[in-house]
Amino acid sequence: MDSDALPLSRGTLDRDARRRSDGIEAILAGPRVRVVRVRRGRVSGDETGLELGSEIAEGAEAAYLGRDEDGWSYVADLGTGLPDPDPGRALDDPQGPPSGISVRDVGWQLEPLAAGVATAALAMANWHAAHRFCPRCGAPSTLALAGWERQCSREGSAQYPRTDAAVIMSIVDDDDRLLLGHGVAWPATQFSVPAGFVEPGESLESAVRREVLEETAIEVGEVTYQGSQPWPFPASLMLGFRGRAVTTEPRPDGVEVTEAMFVSREELTTLITDGTIRLPRPTSIAHYLISDWYGRDWPVTPWISA
Repeated sequence: MDSDALPLSRGTLDRDARRRSDGIEAILAGPRVRVVRVRRGRVSGDETGLELGSEIAEGAEAAYLGRDEDGWSYVADLGTGLPDPDPGRALDDPQGPPSGISVRDVGWQLEPLAAGVATAALAMANWHAAHRFCPRCGAPSTLALAGWERQCSREGSAQYPRTDAAVIMSIVDDDDRLLLGHGVAWPATQFSVPAGFVEPGESLESAVRREVLEETAIEVGEVTYQGSQPWPFPASLMLGFRGRAVTTEPRPDGVEVTEAMFVSREELTTLITDGTIRLPRPTSIAHYLISDWYGRDWPVTPWISA
């Protein structure tokens, strides 16, 4: 699997970190500035591309994302910095349906530069919304370093954007069957490969084995790295692995996973053709881990579309 070809890993933006010390005001005052707006978990635009402006909204916070090869600077308009309503809420929300695009849904359809800009903008918006106050003393924090730092208004301590490591894995047995599971909160037909967060003091390989064992009671032996992709929903880095199952009788935990099964390629073909199961969207690394194992063209569109 080519990690650089994953939808949200294709960004070609130069992050231009040295310019962050100039401050966001100086960057916005410069020439050739393009602004992407982030609101309610969505970025401005549609599946054909981003909608880019030249100014941020009055009272909005902003973060400098970097520049492209033509010298355009990209800035994320983060809004007021207050947490957004759940973008999954019903369309009778008094604020109306969310505008813009869901990167989760259409990230795979965006051009590489747009995918990188949108992913970075959403990740920064999520981090700022969740870090309005100093974790040491509780005082309000303010934006600094062109959006890449928040400073405590009382003691001056600095906080920087964080990324949560998560593992996701294609687990195969000695017959080269793939382990799939159904998450408790997912639509009835949706299945995917196991995934979970890395815990403090834990190696990535240990996290792979622990998560699979906890969720499906399958023991995993050899683990090999496949690739990674940012997943700003809200702040993860998905690290893809392939693991060899030592046991082959899955028992879902009933808490996170309600169904689990090993499938051959022929069995999976039948299951997706008759609509029994659907697979993750092409934006996700899960889709590519499954496709890499499957190794052939899909007979029908096998993913959840919404």
